[in-house]
Amino acid sequence: MTRQSSFFGTFSLLCTTTIALTVSQISHATEFKVVQEKAPANPPANANPSLNDLLRQGRKLVDAGDYENAIEVYQKAARLDPKNPRIFSGIGYLQARKGNFQESVEFYQKAIALDPKNSDFYYGLAFALGNLKDYQGASTAYRRSIELNNKNLNSYLGLAVILYQQNDYNTALRIYQQVIGVDPKNTQAYSLMGLVLMQQGNYSAAVKALQQAAQLAPNDAKIKIKLGTAFVKNGSLKEGLAAFQDAARLEPRNGDLQFEIGELLRKENELDKALEAYNKTVFFKPNLVEAHSAIGDIQLQKQDYLGAIITYRRVISLQPDNADAYYNLAIALKERERKDEAIQSGKTARDLYQKQGDNEGVEKAETLLKELNK
Repeated sequence: MTRQSSFFGTFSLLCTTTIALTVSQISHATEFKVVQEKAPANPPANANPSLNDLLRQGRKLVDAGDYENAIEVYQKAARLDPKNPRIFSGIGYLQARKGNFQESVEFYQKAIALDPKNSDFYYGLAFALGNLKDYQGASTAYRRSIELNNKNLNSYLGLAVILYQQNDYNTALRIYQQVIGVDPKNTQAYSLMGLVLMQQGNYSAAVKALQQAAQLAPNDAKIKIKLGTAFVKNGSLKEGLAAFQDAARLEPRNGDLQFEIGELLRKENELDKALEAYNKTVFFKPNLVEAHSAIGDIQLQKQDYLGAIITYRRVISLQPDNADAYYNLAIALKERERKDEAIQSGKTARDLYQKQGDNEGVEKAETLLKELNK
């Protein structure tokens, strides 16, 4: 029995997505706030009646989630009132919500040109620039937002993420500590601090930060996943498993999470429970090769050779060049006394190992073939 990766090698489906923080992730984590970007809900009494109607109509469309038509309405309003920065910032906000970040930048820049001292406009601009991976521009915009309003904690959090992207981890940590100093119950600051500490390899400190975040937000599955990751990276497998299981109760349909639970249970030799977790994984992620392979490995270990045959054939259908799957299939077929099929599978495994430059694989496949040809 063999797998292509060790436990810690495959411990990546969640870890990489958890640690590989992106500007988009932090932006959603901080909930890109709607300050006054939606344009006035109650237009000035002396405004053009047509403008009033457009602004009210646009607000209704935004509230209904119809951003496309809301943008069109606000663009008409901007033509009637081209000196109203709120309208342009409203369009910038909606473009960002639609993922049109270049367009968002352009409209926020128009709003800033009309009102260069509005902290929120710079925050919106920084958000869009960050998603365009213009980290230098985003950093400048976040810093300007902070200069104009040093109480805008979301700008501090956004700046810290940009610094993270630029590998300036120490400064990012100082900013998170600064946010916590102002707002000791800021869940996002603790959560993001934990990620930065993990990136630095300081897993024990990451655990503490993420425990604080989990205490502040006990129903946030993503924080529990991060905490579980930190525990495992720190060598505390049982605590990591408990955190993942807590997260799974909150996100029962998360296939990647079920896979990591299976990996931890298997590491603890809880094979039946691990099998249950892997089966849940493939129910939600039917094409996840690693999960099917893990099921097959456990079936071999438990001497369920017929089940292993079915499973490894599924793996091969998903990944035809998987040499390990052919090798393990050959073992299962051998145990079921299906010698000719086992030989064929063993030969395919040998050829694939050879093609992939895996000399150890070639050697074990040859050994198996010799046994089969006796």
